[in-house]
Formats: sequence, C-alpha cells, structure tokens
Amino acid sequence: MIFLMARTYRLRRRAERQDETRQRIVEAAVALHTTVGPAHTTVSAIAEAAGVQRHTFYRHFPDDRSLFQACSALWYDRHPLPDLSALGAIADAHARLRAALQGLYAFYEANASEMTPIARDAEVHTLTREVLEQHIGPVFGALVPMLAAPFGARGARRRRLETTLALFLNFDTWRGLRGPDAAEIAVRAIGAQ
Repeated sequence: MIFLMARTYRLRRRAERQDETRQRIVEAAVALHTTVGPAHTTVSAIAEAAGVQRHTFYRHFPDDRSLFQACSALWYDRHPLPDLSALGAIADAHARLRAALQGLYAFYEANASEMTPIARDAEVHTLTREVLEQHIGPVFGALVPMLAAPFGARGARRRRLETTLALFLNFDTWRGLRGPDAAEIAVRAIGAQ
C-alpha cells in the first residue's frame, strides 16, 4: 500500500512539473510575441527564455499552431476583450456606436504596446493572422451587424455601413486616430454614411 501511495505521489508530482514547464514555455513565447513579434520569435529564443532544451519545447508543442493557440489563449485570458453585451440595450444608433468604440478603444489603449508587434506580423505571417482571427473574428462578426442595425440601412448602403464599421473597429485604424477624440471622430464618420 505504501508503494502505491509513493508511486501515485511521484506521478502526480511529475505531471505538475510538466504543467509548470509547459506554462514557462507559453509565458516565454507570449513575452517574445508581444515584444519582437510572432514572426520574429524562434524556438531557440523561447526555449532559452523558458529555461528548457529545444527537445523539451517540442515535446510540449510539436507544431507552431499548438504554441500559438496556447499563447493567444493565455494572452486573451489576461486581457479579455471588453464585454459589449449590454450594447443591444442602447436604442440610439450613435450612442450605441459611441459606447462600443469607447470600450474597444480603451482596450486598444491599454494593450497597444503588446498588440502592435502581433498586428504588424499578422499582415505577413499566415499563422499569426489565422489565430488572431479565431479570437477576434467571432466578436467583430457579431458586433458589426449589432452596431449597424439601429441605423436602418438596407442593401448597398448597409454593406457600405458595415464595411466602414469594420474599418473603425480595426486596431490599425485606431492607431491612426489614437487620441482622446478617436471614438467621436469615428462616430461622426460612420454616422455620415
């Protein structure tokens, strides 16, 4: 019985160490992705920052996609997108849009330094773009129609409005507008559609 308890303890402790190692690797990758960018992060750099050998890295992450998904899950867990679920209760189109943009732009402002290398690399690195789209695509996919609905636009006007909304929800557009009046500038531009 004592042997069984000792073995169970060792197996549990081994699993805990493996989880700790995996977490160190993910932490190191996130730190590098948010500073030098995912396209410029090497396995060697991640392994060195995590204090592991390359073979240990590959045991935990046999391909780039599994690493990127773990990194993005950790990053979004620490930096959740703003909760925009209450927007549907705002009947006025401009007030709803203003509230959405203020919430999203505040998120961008708070996380700009970490998001910039990722947004830059998403332009040229397919996997970065795909994983980013997995996280923000569904949110923006639901947000654009919800913001467009109160404007009452139909047909080609609706499509133009949704295209303009998507443009102003974009991180790079926010960076171009960046400032205390960014949301108001966007509301006016979209309202003029």
